[in-house]
Amino acid sequence: IAPENYDSKCISILCSACQQGIYPYHLLYHKKTHKALTLLGFDSPQTQTDNKTLLTQRQKLISKLTRTPKYFETQRQKIDYSFEFLIGNHTSTSYCDLANIDNPSTSKKINNSLIKAVSICQDRNSTWQGEMEDRFIVLDSYGNRSDTCFLGLVDGSHGATAAETVAAELPLLFLDQLAQTDSSYKKSKDEQQILDSFATVIKADYREKEKIFSDKPGNDETNKTNTYEWIHKAYAKSFWRMDRLLRLGRNEVSKVHWSGCSAVTCLLERIPSKDTDSTEEEEIKHSENTTHSPLARTAKGAAGLLHVANIGNAHAVLCKNGRSHCLSKEHSTSNASERKRILQNGGNISTNEPDGLVEGYLRTTRGLGHHGDPVLKRSVIPVPHTVSVLIDDTCQFLILASNGLWEVLDYNEVLALTLTTFTHYLRMYQCVHQNGTLPSKCQYLMPLTEDNLNDSKTIKDLRNRLEILHSNEDIFLTDSKGNLKQNKPKYSRRNYLQSEDRTVSPVGSKPPPQFEENTKMYPFKCKSRTAGRGRVTSETLYDNAASYISEQLVKMALAAGSRDNITILIVLLNGCDKI
Repeated sequence: IAPENYDSKCISILCSACQQGIYPYHLLYHKKTHKALTLLGFDSPQTQTDNKTLLTQRQKLISKLTRTPKYFETQRQKIDYSFEFLIGNHTSTSYCDLANIDNPSTSKKINNSLIKAVSICQDRNSTWQGEMEDRFIVLDSYGNRSDTCFLGLVDGSHGATAAETVAAELPLLFLDQLAQTDSSYKKSKDEQQILDSFATVIKADYREKEKIFSDKPGNDETNKTNTYEWIHKAYAKSFWRMDRLLRLGRNEVSKVHWSGCSAVTCLLERIPSKDTDSTEEEEIKHSENTTHSPLARTAKGAAGLLHVANIGNAHAVLCKNGRSHCLSKEHSTSNASERKRILQNGGNISTNEPDGLVEGYLRTTRGLGHHGDPVLKRSVIPVPHTVSVLIDDTCQFLILASNGLWEVLDYNEVLALTLTTFTHYLRMYQCVHQNGTLPSKCQYLMPLTEDNLNDSKTIKDLRNRLEILHSNEDIFLTDSKGNLKQNKPKYSRRNYLQSEDRTVSPVGSKPPPQFEENTKMYPFKCKSRTAGRGRVTSETLYDNAASYISEQLVKMALAAGSRDNITILIVLLNGCDKI
């Protein structure tokens, strides 16, 4: 049964295991049920079981376990815990008040023709965390280049010191590496002064060491096909140097375990479109810095390039043609290759659930910082995963998020939620434009203008009072008293958004004089040439939509049982207007 106080909490999440629609506040127990059934040996996640069947299966597994030569008590405990969970009556409750989050979303203005809007939303998750350790990076006109921006998200661990330092200095180190190869990247005097101050730390002997790390041997044939290898090397060197700077321990509190962080960064640049053929599989092609296989050709109609580097468990997901493409790699003990690397190099992974901890302390196997413990640092390396991806009009969203989101939702679930909330917002927007007022009883009628769309109170009222439970044909509205009314749209959302300019005014009344000449709505796919008072621009629409999506994703993660800080950076790309 859906809750009475409806917001996007009514939006269900399609479980990636059983393909059932689950409300977010049910998702934690739903996934635990899947895990318990799998551990008890039931093949299908949709298996319907009664207590007798569960008891029989438990006895069967324990009998088989006790006959094995190597018997561990922890294995029996897992079986017992799964059995007790499935026969227990668990009530699904959320860990937080979904109506409020610590920090409302923040929109960032980016002058980039590839981007329609950027929004960041964060929540400390006060139930489980005492401090917000995440940081984000949004830099426009990066390197003094138009249509080039640098985005990043830093997920702090055991303190925020390392995350703060990385957010401030990693973009400078990366820019320094880019400028050495491409003269179009420019550094300001202040930036150069900061970089010069690092020379006392990054000395000649250290520069010699980093050549072994980033300058990989390759023949001429490889260099010809590996167009973006120099950017991957720039990423590698900047991460390597950033980790060296963190060895100074500036502002660290603990003398034993210094703070560290995971990070995901994106360099988005516009390129001239070239008419060369390329398949979608070639467009999404990963290139870790231990291989020679980055994308080499420019796809037909490509508008830009996205270069991504990640380390640890902060991730980037690209929505392209309604499909999710993970552009990052999980560097944690759940990764079999990472576990093998650590164990082969003499490291230790504890038996902590679910996948163990490096040296009994840390789940991530790669990261920046953590220099207080030399034994731990031997296993946790500052080697990023890098990838270059072509951006065209089929790319719709780019989502950067910290571990607080990914620990409870997978990439496909996040993509489905993003598409759903974006569509949900457009339907709210369309409904208000059709009626001209908020669908609730008011003593006054409020014309929809750029001013009141930007007003936070108006947007909050819109979200609190407007309920839309939509099917393919109908839009259902409920007023503030919960009375359900059906309103069939006269035309589809696509036709509406692509239609000619329309005058927005309250139903059955003329617009007030001050708005009479300026209430025209420009077509959805076009930017208005002017933004006069009272005019709703597409820029306003996209900014509010991005803010709405980021806030709802944070709320979904909280409802699904996240125990970590949550930071989400959502980027609306040009392809989103085709949804």
